[in-house]
Amino acid sequence: MAKAVYPGSFDPMTTGHLDIIRRASAIFDEIVVCVMVNTTKQYLFPLEQRIALLESVLSDRGNIQVDHYEGLLMDYVVDRGIDVVIKGLRNNRDFEYENNMEFFNKRMAKDIDTVYLMASHEHEYISSSAVRELLGFGGDISGLVPPEVEAALRLK
Repeated sequence: MAKAVYPGSFDPMTTGHLDIIRRASAIFDEIVVCVMVNTTKQYLFPLEQRIALLESVLSDRGNIQVDHYEGLLMDYVVDRGIDVVIKGLRNNRDFEYENNMEFFNKRMAKDIDTVYLMASHEHEYISSSAVRELLGFGGDISGLVPPEVEAALRLK
């Protein structure tokens, strides 16, 4: 059984993230959506709320679990017996960044593969930072984030 991890900060989770998760769940036996913690980063939502929102949005998927980790992704992957890292790509800039990260990941765990899933056309311009910026200016974020996330963002 192939087990994969989809790491990210998910601050906030977008419909682009959801699209990658759903497509990956059809490919792999088990998906762990792992909220990664970067202590140097300022977050809109605290860790517990990001986890709760992901669990709420993904509650209908039996082969998906939500977890979190503070540290190196490859340490998490090796410790939990995960086979594959999933990365969503919107454009060539994402590929260049993720391909560079894979180089270093392979140095730490040579048997772990990275699978890249291209964003669906309707999601290729959506990013968490763009959603945060749009929200900050009072813009319409409907359709860019799941309804549960939109409701939580409106309370910010």
